[in-house]
Amino acid sequence: MGSFTKWLGAGLGFTLGGPIGAAIGFALGSFVDKFEIEGFKQEQIDYDRGKPRRTTKTHSNTQSGDFEMSLLVLASIVIKSDGKVDQRELNFVRSQFLSMYGKERANNAFKLFKAIVKKEVSARQVCIQIREHMSHASRLQLLHFLFGIAKADEFVSKNEVDEIKKIAGYLYINQYDFESIKAMFYDESGNAYKILEIDKSVSNDEVKTAYRKMVKKYHPDKLRDLGDEHLKGAKEKFQSIQDAYEKIKNERGL
Repeated sequence: MGSFTKWLGAGLGFTLGGPIGAAIGFALGSFVDKFEIEGFKQEQIDYDRGKPRRTTKTHSNTQSGDFEMSLLVLASIVIKSDGKVDQRELNFVRSQFLSMYGKERANNAFKLFKAIVKKEVSARQVCIQIREHMSHASRLQLLHFLFGIAKADEFVSKNEVDEIKKIAGYLYINQYDFESIKAMFYDESGNAYKILEIDKSVSNDEVKTAYRKMVKKYHPDKLRDLGDEHLKGAKEKFQSIQDAYEKIKNERGL
């Protein structure tokens, strides 16, 4: 296979098959020659048949490339949900890829993303595939990234929020976690409490308990298996927890 599909296949595990693999195959068909496509399809067949593939040092069956491809496909769904593809949203996706993956890998990923955007993909089928293989912490990180995309054009439409909420449901992310991550992208009264998944009426001890619980849930170490390139977003999410707790402490004089 050529260099592009070699890059692609090298980081994939579960996303080589299923609806995500089909979306990748569609995208490849728009700019990769037939010989390379056939090679990629053979890898998909081998994976679906359960043939042993490369081994990794991760403790789960989700590889860095799996997270990347899941991100690409889900982002393509959200970015189209308001009826248009905004350049600022595309720029956000590209900038995130650059910061995570470096120039060469980001260029490959973005090229694939722009092709995937042109395909209609079933959010439900994609999410079923993801939740069968990804940890809860990884799925929360996907949701965080999707809200970042929606906010990139400085206006989050109802359609975008509804689409992300639907995706969250398909990923088995509960309402409290959804509202917590959503609140990280808004500057509204009471959002600090939403981030910690508590009500304003709770006691000071309950605030501290909630903070400890959220620190454990969102600690970046939970995503270390996905590679250092995905820890930046995890640290941003973790910092939101710290900031929310500090804001509540200041308000209450703790």
